[in-house]
Parts: sequence; structure tokens; C-alpha cells
Amino acid sequence: MSALSRRSFLAGAALAALSLPAGAAAPMASAQGPGVYRYKLGSYQLTALYDGVWYVPIDDKFIRNASGADVNKALAAAFLPPRVLPISFTALLVNTGSKLVLIDTGTAGQLTDTAGSMLANLAVAGISPVEIDTILISHFHPDHIDGIKTKDGDKMFANAEIWVPEPEWKFWMDDAQMSRAKGPVLRYFLNSRRIFSDMAKEVRQFKPGAEVVPSIVSIPAYGHTPGHTAFAIHSGNQSMLAMSDTVRNPYLFARHPDWQPIFDMDGALAVKARRTMLDRAAADRMLVEAYHFPFPACGHMVKTATGYELVPVEWQPL
Repeated sequence: MSALSRRSFLAGAALAALSLPAGAAAPMASAQGPGVYRYKLGSYQLTALYDGVWYVPIDDKFIRNASGADVNKALAAAFLPPRVLPISFTALLVNTGSKLVLIDTGTAGQLTDTAGSMLANLAVAGISPVEIDTILISHFHPDHIDGIKTKDGDKMFANAEIWVPEPEWKFWMDDAQMSRAKGPVLRYFLNSRRIFSDMAKEVRQFKPGAEVVPSIVSIPAYGHTPGHTAFAIHSGNQSMLAMSDTVRNPYLFARHPDWQPIFDMDGALAVKARRTMLDRAAADRMLVEAYHFPFPACGHMVKTATGYELVPVEWQPL
């Protein structure tokens, strides 16, 4: 559209607005609707449960192998402001017909004031925490495990069997590893122990690569953390990859899969896992879900000349 035609369009729209009859003033709404989205996978019902968003300031060192200017350019290409990374949180509930399986547990409002709505959205979905049968944990970062307990240490899901990746447990519960940790990583060690220490005998460990519960197979996706794990969900002739943090943000790390953000503990290994998973999703045209994608956090990945592009799911009213 030329500059002249754009001006003509805007001028016409303004004149049309002036010609409308004046109406009563209506107050602006202050909140969005419930963050719940249901969709089908074979005979299973999947429910995306929105937990909120965290607007994280980033600097020129945020990506180890890309300049701050390149990162800001990528943000601008996604119509996002510079130097701020929006991190959405969406847990996934799988209803197999006989079991309710929750993959990761949200922040429980313990990370930022703009997140912590997962339990409220679970209630909107008509489900009580005591009805959850199984919790699968992808890794031990706070935004994935804090929802297991309240700030006061009370269990959120009293009847759930909790499964965690064996190498993840081994790393974060290792005193020698913790003694060498600093900064955020040390806080992750301390938080992991806050969540799990008094319930260690109740937590069950799985080897990534194994079928954890029927039709949900764990996938090693190491690099983000030492035991970071994704999940493949199968029902009938349909499958979906729940990628967890393998691809943190589609506009940065799908479009630029070789970028290594500072929150990936082993950047090179994380890139390898990311490319492997994105290649599989694109080649097999699989539905994907990712914990930090924009809500409802699911869609398909298309391979491009330089990376991958997210095609969000078409919203289904029923």
C-alpha cells in the first residue's frame, strides 16, 4: 500500500468514525478471559492451562553466540519491544479417559506477580487438584516445579504420583554439584531441595526414553539442563511432541535454532536437541506444544531456509 493510499484509508476511517452516533461510555475491561484451551489428540483430550507471563529484561549477553543488535532485530521482526523477552507459562493436562496427567506444574505465583493462574484455570476447566493422577516433570527449573507446593510448603496435588527424569534428580540433588554452583543456578539447587527433600521417597524417577505412563514416552532433550526431557503423546494414529523448554521462544529459537541463550546450561547440546526435535516435528507434520510458546502454546513447525516457523493451531470453539 502506497503512502498516499494509506493516508486515504486512514482519513476515510476517521470520517466514518465521526459519522457514527455517540453512545454511552463503557468501562474498559481490566482482565482477559479464562486461560483454558481444549483440543483432541486421537481419543485423548488435551487442555492447555495458562499460568501467566514474565517480562524478562535481557542484555547484550543474553545470547552467547549472537549480538544484542541481532536479538533486538529478531524481536522487532516478531513485533516485540527490544530488550524484553516475554516468557509465557502453559502447563498441559492430558485426559486419557482413565487418567489425568499433568505435564509440569506452573509457578504457583512464586516467580513473578504476572504469573500463577494455573490452579485458577484448572478450576475453570472443572478439575480439582485432587483429581490429578500423575504429574510428569520435564526439569527442575522453578517455573516447572514450584506448582507442586505452595509457598508454605503444602502439597498442591495430594493424590498425584510424581515422576521426574533420573539424570535431573541426580544432578540437582548432588551436594558436590551444589557446592560449585553460583547465582541463579545455586538458587535452582536450593529451590529443588525445598520442593522435593521431604517427599523424596514419594517421587518416582524414570530414564528418559522410557514410556512413563501408557502412550506418553519421554524423550531425552538434554542441554537446557542436564536431564531436561520432552514427551511424545500418542493416541490412535495421532501424536504430539510436548517439547517443554527445547524451544523456549518460537520467534527467537525456532527462527534461529543455533542461538545459545544463557539459560541453556550446555548451549551446544541444547542446540543439538532443538534441531533434532524441530526436524522431527516438521518432517512428520506433528502437532507440537511448548511450555513457553504464546498461549495456547500449540501448533505445527515448518522448516524454512534458515530455521523453523511456528504455525499456531486454528482456534476450535468446540
